[in-house]
Amino acid sequence: MSPTLQSLGIDRLSVPGRIALAQAIWDSIPAESHPPLLTEAQRQELQRRIDDHDANPDDVVPWEQIKAEALARFRR
Repeated sequence: MSPTLQSLGIDRLSVPGRIALAQAIWDSIPAESHPPLLTEAQRQELQRRIDDHDANPDDVVPWEQIKAEALARFRR
């Protein structure tokens, strides 16, 4: 059976205390975990994109343009 907020006493913490605990738990996750491994399909796609960029380094879209277009679509 999984522990509950009540059995751990978390329900008795103040709101700031619960937020601090949640942040501490969140911060501990990257320290203990390893990045997920790429699938073979993901690895191939990544290599394809790198190769495409190497072959066409000037074929890019500036971040400002991408952001502006995304915001324009969002506002519709």
